[in-house]
Amino acid sequence: MEYVLDGMDLADVRFAISPINELTLSLRTWRDPGRYPGHLPWLRATQSARESLDGDVLRALVDDRLWTPDYLSPRPRGPLTRIDDELDTIAATPDDVLLADLARLHPEGRPPALRGPASVVRQRVLDALTGYWEACFVPHWPRMRAVLQADVVHRGALISRHGVGRMFSGLSERVTYDGGVVTVRLTSHAMLQRAATTGVGLTLVPTLFTRGASCPISAEEPPTIMYGARGIGTLWQTSPRDAPPALAGILGQVRAGLLTALDEPASSTELALRAEVSTSAVNQHLRVLRAAGLLTSARSGRSVLYLRSELGERVVDACGP
Repeated sequence: MEYVLDGMDLADVRFAISPINELTLSLRTWRDPGRYPGHLPWLRATQSARESLDGDVLRALVDDRLWTPDYLSPRPRGPLTRIDDELDTIAATPDDVLLADLARLHPEGRPPALRGPASVVRQRVLDALTGYWEACFVPHWPRMRAVLQADVVHRGALISRHGVGRMFSGLSERVTYDGGVVTVRLTSHAMLQRAATTGVGLTLVPTLFTRGASCPISAEEPPTIMYGARGIGTLWQTSPRDAPPALAGILGQVRAGLLTALDEPASSTELALRAEVSTSAVNQHLRVLRAAGLLTSARSGRSVLYLRSELGERVVDACGP
C-alpha cells in the first residue's frame, strides 16, 4: 500500500491510540502465544478470567494468518479515544460491511460462533468484546496506555529533531518514505494500491500486539498505519532494572533505578506499577531528578511522560553499564 502525502498533507499526519484495536489484536495471543512471548505474564495473570468469557466468539475473530476483521479496527480519532465510543462505532457497522469482513476472514465459511443474521452476530461479538475488556483489560489498561502514549511522544520528538522521513523509517522495516510517498509492505499477496491522503490525513496507531506494521488492504479505507510500539519489553516488568552501584551511591537506590529505567518515556503511574509503590512516592523522586536536570518531561493527554535528559544520559553512562 502506498500513501501519497502532498504538500500540506505532511501536517495531516497524526497519531492516535485505539483501545478497541488493542483489544482485537490481542486475540492473536490466544491463537499463537508463542509469537508474543512478551505478553506471557499478562496471559498467565488473566487465564482464569478468560475461561469465563465467550471464548468461541473471541477465538473465531482471528484466523490462522492472525488476521482480524477490519470493522473491529475503526480509525481512532486521537490519542484520547475512549473504548465506549469505539464500541458505539462497531455497533453502527452496516450489515453488508460486517458480513463481508467476516467472509474475508473465513473464506471457507463462518464458524458456528459467527453464524446467523448480521444483527445477532453483531450483538454477540459486542457482548464478547465488552466482557473481555472488563475482565482482562480494565485492570491493566493504565499500564498499556502509558506505553502507547510514550511511543507517541517519542515519534513526535523524532519529527521535530530529524524530520518526518526519519520518523517513518523508524516505525518498522516494512515502512519506507521517499519523495512524499509512504509505502507499507504487507504480508498478503494483494496487488499494489495507492491512495492519496488529501483531505483525510494519515493516522499512525501504535499497538502492543503486532511485530511489524499493517494497514487496511483496501484503498477505500481511511489511510491508517498500525505499527509496533516501543517499550513492549518493559510492559509487564514488575520492578525497575538494577542501577549501576556507582549511580546508586550518588542518588540512592530508588532514584538511580528510576533514572536507569527512563531510557524510554514512561509516566509516573507506569513506573509505580512496575515498582509496586505508590504513584505519589514516585512523583516525589521524579520531581527531584527533573529539578537536577537529569530528566525531561512532556505531556501526553492527561499523563506526563518522563525521559532521561542529555545530562542524565551522560551520568548513567559514566557510572557503568
